[in-house]
Amino acid sequence: MSSSAVWGSVAVGEHLADLPRSVEAVESGEIGYAHLTLMARTADALQGSSTAAPFEETELLEKAREFSVGRLWHFCHHLRHALDPEGFTAEQKRATEERSLKLSPCEDGTLLLEGWLDSVGGAALRSALEPLALPNGDHDERGREHRNADALVEIVTHVQDAGSLPQRPHLQVTASLDTLRGLAGSPAGDMEYALPVSAETVRRLACDGTITRVVLSPESVVIDVGRARRVVAGPTRRALAARDGHCRWPHCDRPASWSDAHHVIHWSKGGETDLSNMVLLCHRHHWMAHEGGWQLVQTAEGEVLTVPPRPPGLARAADVDDPVEAARRFAQQLTPARAP
Repeated sequence: MSSSAVWGSVAVGEHLADLPRSVEAVESGEIGYAHLTLMARTADALQGSSTAAPFEETELLEKAREFSVGRLWHFCHHLRHALDPEGFTAEQKRATEERSLKLSPCEDGTLLLEGWLDSVGGAALRSALEPLALPNGDHDERGREHRNADALVEIVTHVQDAGSLPQRPHLQVTASLDTLRGLAGSPAGDMEYALPVSAETVRRLACDGTITRVVLSPESVVIDVGRARRVVAGPTRRALAARDGHCRWPHCDRPASWSDAHHVIHWSKGGETDLSNMVLLCHRHHWMAHEGGWQLVQTAEGEVLTVPPRPPGLARAADVDDPVEAARRFAQQLTPARAP
């Protein structure tokens, strides 16, 4: 039995004398036991407050006969506010003051979140997550909790990029040129607040990030530090946003302001930072194009084709003579060919 159910049963036991007609209604089948539990909890809250008006079950019983359990619980809050506005406000104030969020780094580099939000803070979070956590296309196989987590990361990433916080945050990643190029034997990238990350993650973050050249001696002593340089300069970023308008992954409509500039051929592998080699991708689809193993191919007409991760025994589109035709062929052979 959950703690909420236990609390409800205790409240019913303590307030049977205050709810005689409601108990009879349960016995006759007019209302359910869940209704009685909510009524008892409401009586408990009001009688436990020194500022509340006297509790009387008549109006609440009438609503219990009419309302579902969910609607009744909503009405109970209105009733409590009507009979005890001072106590109701004090309870919400306490909930706000008890907000908490615990971040626990795990041994594998992941992060465990444990938190508690008041009703207003919780509503703000849910209203921000909801539109971003909707299934993205017919083939989105992520569960609800997975989509919520992706939406939270997307919001945080967007705020970092927008620089709307008092102190502009950023992710600092340190990696060798060999790592960026994906050479065999190269080390992983180092990131603040995290364990080392893969070369593919480094390349994704470097697609639309700011790069600083640091020259080290054989003894790892810093010899020279170059100026920070934005990979995609402002004019190019604005032109890309004007051309694409939104994430270019098929059937995705994330706006340009919530998308990254992605190099179809990464600049560390010789790809140019110009419009012919770039597309806008939202946070999720940018991840899929790097760590997720999906391939993007842009045709001469500007059409963006996507190819799912390569099954064993099949060549990659980038490994054949005509990647466009390969992408079309693989997209037809592999079902579903669209990503979530």
